[in-house]
Amino acid sequence: MTTATETKTKWFVGSDHAGFRLKTELVKALTTLGDQVVDVGSFDGTTSVDYPDYAQAACAKVLAEPGSLGLLVCGSGTGISIAANKIAGIRAVRTTDAYSARMAREHNDCNVVCLGERVTGAGVAEDIVKAFRDGVFAGGRHAGRVAKLAALDQRSS
Repeated sequence: MTTATETKTKWFVGSDHAGFRLKTELVKALTTLGDQVVDVGSFDGTTSVDYPDYAQAACAKVLAEPGSLGLLVCGSGTGISIAANKIAGIRAVRTTDAYSARMAREHNDCNVVCLGERVTGAGVAEDIVKAFRDGVFAGGRHAGRVAKLAALDQRSS
């Protein structure tokens, strides 16, 4: 079985101004792991911008490249995760711990992880992103549940 640690992961990352510093730290960490990272912005932490714009930009790229993952950061992680989950085909998790991040991949086949710079330190955030990256969808009994989530996307379109 191939895991994310054996094959490099392609990430599409985005943040608003409130998540800029943490996003920058996580981009460095992912690059150090050898992953490919495409940053869709924002590109500074001082100009106020709207998190839905960056969620949409990163998620569109995740959907266009199957197998890629998304990383989104705002102040709390909540707003950007709500925005991401409005996009059909995106299953985003907002989390503050590595266990939940791994389970989101293994049980829910999540393709985007959302974090809050104001609530999660850089070291913990790095652990969360690594756990998310290394999680592999378990399929089995979880596949039917994920199919039901996809059906909800279709009804909402």
